[in-house]
Parts: sequence; C-alpha cells; structure tokens
Amino acid sequence: MSFPWEDSDDAAAVQAAEIPLSVAWLGRTSTDDQQDPTLSLPRQLRSSRDALPDNALIVAHFYDVESGRMDLAARGQGHAHEAFDIPIARDGGIQDLLAEAKRPDRRFAAVICESVERVARRTYFGTKIEYELEQAGVLLLAADEPMPQLDQPRGGRSRKRASRVLTRRVKQAVAEWYVLQMLELSWDAFCEHTEQGWNVGKPCYGYRAKKIPHPVAAKRAEGRSKSRLIPHPVEGPTVTHIFMLRSVYRLGYDAIADRLNLEPQKYPPPTPVDPRRALGRWSGSAVRDVLANPKYTGYMVWNRRATKQGGKNNPPSEWVWSRQPTHEPLVTKEIFQQVAAIARTRQGSSSNPGPSNQPRAKRTYPFRSYVFCDPCNRRMHGKTKRKIQYYACEPDMRHHKDRRDWYAKHPKSLWVREDDLFDCVQEFFAERVFGPKRMATLAEELAKGTPKDNSARDHLEKEISDLERRQRNVLDQIEDHIPSGDDEIDRDFRERLQRRYSDLARTRKAKREELNALVEAEQPQDDQTILNELPRLKVDLEAIGDELRRKLFDAFRLELRYRVDAHELLIRITVKEDNVPAIMALTSDIASPAAPDGAAEIVPPVLVPPQGALTV
Repeated sequence: MSFPWEDSDDAAAVQAAEIPLSVAWLGRTSTDDQQDPTLSLPRQLRSSRDALPDNALIVAHFYDVESGRMDLAARGQGHAHEAFDIPIARDGGIQDLLAEAKRPDRRFAAVICESVERVARRTYFGTKIEYELEQAGVLLLAADEPMPQLDQPRGGRSRKRASRVLTRRVKQAVAEWYVLQMLELSWDAFCEHTEQGWNVGKPCYGYRAKKIPHPVAAKRAEGRSKSRLIPHPVEGPTVTHIFMLRSVYRLGYDAIADRLNLEPQKYPPPTPVDPRRALGRWSGSAVRDVLANPKYTGYMVWNRRATKQGGKNNPPSEWVWSRQPTHEPLVTKEIFQQVAAIARTRQGSSSNPGPSNQPRAKRTYPFRSYVFCDPCNRRMHGKTKRKIQYYACEPDMRHHKDRRDWYAKHPKSLWVREDDLFDCVQEFFAERVFGPKRMATLAEELAKGTPKDNSARDHLEKEISDLERRQRNVLDQIEDHIPSGDDEIDRDFRERLQRRYSDLARTRKAKREELNALVEAEQPQDDQTILNELPRLKVDLEAIGDELRRKLFDAFRLELRYRVDAHELLIRITVKEDNVPAIMALTSDIASPAAPDGAAEIVPPVLVPPQGALTV
C-alpha cells in the first residue's frame, strides 16, 4: 500500500517526525546567589522540556552547583550538589557532557539549557563550550530563544542562524556585564561598610559585638541588626599581653601559648565558630591568628580572606582598611607592624631553648635564629662537623631559581664557626652593653660612623625595580598586540594582561610600603642616653645557661649578620623604652647566681597607645 507523501519532498520530514530527537539537558545554579538548587534545577528542567518540540526527548541530565565565572578547566569538578536532595538523576557535570558529546556513541544530538548564562557567566567560556559542541555535531539550544527547525529536511543545517546568533551573543554580553556590575557595586558597598566601622561575622577574640538596630526599616522590622566592636573585659587585656610577649620578648607562637595556658582563668582560650572544634587551651596557631589580625589596631579591615577560595588568606596589599580608627584599639598600629616584621624574620625558627623541634636535631645551637647571611639576607642554620659547631648558608638553585642575583657574590657553601661568634658576642655585651666605658665607646663609634647595613633595603629596591620592569613589559604587550580577528579571543587577551598588570601593581605597592617602613625604622635615634639606664655588671654568657641567654638575646632583639666579603660580624641590638623593663628584669637574674634560671617574674612593660587613641 502506498501513501501520497512517499514520493514527495516532505517524506523525509514526516519520517523524521516519527523518530524522537534525543536531547541532553544542561543546568547550573550557585548557592552564592542564595539560590535553592532543589527548586532552581527542577524549574530549569521544566522550562527546557516545555520549550522542546513534541518530537524531542530529554535522555540525559547534566548539572552542577557552582559559579558560572569559574575557569572552564575547573568547572564540573566540585561536589556541592551532593549536599542537596535534588530530585533529578545526575549523569554528570559540564565536563562529562563535553566528553560524551565527542564520543561516537553519544546518547544525544542536541543540548538544551534554560538560558545561555546557565552555560557560563563569561562570554569567552560560553562561546567556547558552544563551539566544542558544534564541532562535535551537537546543537546548543536555549529555552528562552526561538527554537530552530530541528528536523532540517533540506541539507541537514538551518540556513536561518544570523539573527539567533546575534541575539545569543547580546544576551551573553549582557549577562557578563550584569555580573561584573554587581561585583563592582558589592565591592564598593563593602568598602563603605568597612569605612563606617561595621563588623562582619563573629567578633574576633578580644572584642564583643555591640548590636545596633539595622538602619533600613524593613530589615529592622525583621529583627536584623548591625554590630560594632567593643573590647572584652577579659579577652581584651589578653590580646594586649600576647602582643607584648611577641614584640618585647620575641617569643614564638608555641612559647606564647605555653605561657597563656599556665593561667587559663586570666587568659581564657578562644572559642572557634564551631564550638565542637574547641581545644580548651591556647595553641600556636591561635596565637598566630591573634597576632595577624589588624583589627586590634582600632581600624576596621575587610577582605583579609578570599571567601571564594576556601578562606585563603589574601596578601596585605589587598586588604581594605578604614581611613580612621573606628573602635577602641587593643594595640598600636606601630606595634602591630613590628610584630609583622618579627614574623618575617623568625619564620621557621623556634624560640624555645634546647634542641630544635626537628626530629633529626641532636644538638643545641645558642645562636639559632639570630645569625643571618649578609649576601642573601637568609637565616643561617646550625651544622656540626668533627664535633665543631658552625652556622651555614647553602643556597640551592633548584629551590631559589627566582633569586639568581645571589650567586654572583654568594659562595656555594658559607660556614662560620660558633666559637668565633660566641667570642664576639661575649665581648660585645661585656664591653659595649654592660661595661663601664660603653657610653664613651658608643660616642667614638658614632663619631667614626657606624657602617650601615643596606642589604635589606637594596633587596627591596631591586624587587621594586623588577616589578616596574615587568609592568612596562605588560604595557608593551598591550600596545604591540596585533588583533587576531576574533573579538572574544582579543578581549580575553586584554583582560588577562589587565589582571596581570593589577597583580604586579599591588605587589609593587606592598613592597614600596615595606621599603618606606624600613627606611623610617633606620632613622637615627636622637637619644643615646637610654643605654645609660642599663646596669653595669659583669656577664658571662656561657655561665648563665641557654634559657636565660635566649631571653636576654630576645629582650635586646639581637641580630648577627655575617659579611663574608670582609669576614666580619655586624652585631645589632635594639634598646627602647618598651623593652627596658624586660632587660632590667633579666639583668637582675644574671646578677643573682643563687636564683633559679628564669625563675624571676618578668614585669611586663606598659604598651602606650598613640596620642589621641582610646585606651583599654
């Protein structure tokens, strides 16, 4: 039996209409937008199904719960969807969809999404996904766009695509612009929020939240409020004490924690956001968190952590500070900067007396963490050879490829004997610190002109010059760029160069601030008579024991810098009003041999806030 349409041009169309068109559905939602994936994804699926013609059938479901602004290589790798009870069987994410689309045995001939911004929030990645699907012979459809003719009886490809492509590109550009605008507005709002002194999240240890009714009437009616920081009566003095132990006595994080744990009632340990994680005691990491928090200076600071990267710490150059103090400080900004400098010089070194915590350590090195190599500005480590103790610096090009400027003036292996260092330090303290002729010796040295150690400053100036050179290179690439003819590729190229230039500019700014602080710290002090406040006594560094000796070195902020070219040792100590009480307490122990080593109570100095600041 024959039918009238069997010999007509529309016979193929009728046959195609009887065969269902297999389609894969692509969905995406983000909890960062306060969306509910259990509602959003089923709605997207329903909208996509309703837009398809009757002869189309969804045979696979691919979806992710993630940001559409992520790099394509990182998309589809998360497990956020597992935290929700989503009533859609999942065949995979975006990467699984692209992988199956390239296989000859794929289950679908087209992919549909609710709208193109569900594919990606960046135009470049959205068009890249569309291009990869097109190269595999898979059509990308959107439920909110006019549906093309899917049976395509004449030649297998629709010839009416221009308007549809234009509409899609405009929508992708608008979607990307909308996200960028919202991010910029949100950033500005958070900066203003910080400027006004409002706190975000749980108050840091040492402060309490002073809740104020929300200024917006609608939010105030919901019971919402905003908060400012006020000092905690017990935790506030604890924070000040922690900064004193670090800035004056140069104690390490674990050493400070040990002291605090001796009096838990006076120095209560912090409670984390999740109380189940509470240790019930101080730890080195908890002390480090306190010392690294700039809010204790009285300024409100935001953007210390990257919330989109799992709470990763941002560099200080990206922090947002209020221009004026907004709450009562627990320490001065000057002390906070001093503590930050201590962290850089002491990184990786223990302040506890006795052998190192390293498992292979078998010996005690009395100058551990105090000796620096002048050519590379790195701390020298203890080594023993034939029962003689040394301090060595052995840079390895495999680990320091970015510091090739070291090797022109740095020996392959630099060793200096500990007994030579000990003799120099013993003579220095006996004659120039506690000796009867110390003031005359100081005046003589000042008259001759003490050689300045400019290695740290030179290193920072070289880094700043290198960053300036790299910024110029980026600008040259922008000026010399020859357009490829593809607007999307050229736009992505310019955006990447702009981000690179911004990163270099932020790093350069941070280095410039570090250099300015170093130059300011190197300014000569007008009052040398403070040295006369110290007692005159005979001191034997070897006889007083390692524990008391390290306390003495820390109180004086001792730094030994070995200059290999001249084979000389630069000994630097710092005597200021804030560390004189600690020095005086230690010298009383040194002058009283009958007293147990380190048994005397050290009287903490008073931390004086800057003029005009509030006090605790």
